[in-house]
Amino acid sequence: MIFTEADVAGAYIIDVEPLSDERGLFARTWCRRELEEHGLDIDVAQCSTSFNATTGTLRGLHLQAEPFAETKTVRCTSGAIHDVIVDLRPESPTYLMHAAVRLTSENRRMLYIPKGVAHGFLTLVDRTEVAYQMSEFYSAEHARGVRWDDPAFRIEWPGGARIINERDRTYPDFVPQ
Repeated sequence: MIFTEADVAGAYIIDVEPLSDERGLFARTWCRRELEEHGLDIDVAQCSTSFNATTGTLRGLHLQAEPFAETKTVRCTSGAIHDVIVDLRPESPTYLMHAAVRLTSENRRMLYIPKGVAHGFLTLVDRTEVAYQMSEFYSAEHARGVRWDDPAFRIEWPGGARIINERDRTYPDFVPQ
């Protein structure tokens, strides 16, 4: 696995190193030892998937508050997404900065997202599926979010978001701490 630091402190883009032969390819997508060597939280409490039927579906920007703050790894297993993270940790050197990465089933990239960083994505093609691994169990009362188009973050989304649920569309403007 190849680890590249993202523009948000503590976040990593993780590329697999596929081994190819006449059958196709094989690649490791999770290695406790390699993740620990990079100082990353490797606990996995639950895994989830989201299927998105239509191009332009936007999910996010989401995170969980303490004591259920979570690290996440996100990987696109079918289709393609424009994946975005926003640093909401006031003590972080990259506070309020964001990073974006294209995750596709072809590039097999994964994004590691630390606690306190909001996450969202926009589907770039129809029939896109995204797989998540989270370090904490989901807690509805600790679920938080910020608006995908909040001017505080200046995120440039490719194309246009056509499908956004009510909750994600109506988060109030973010007020920095």
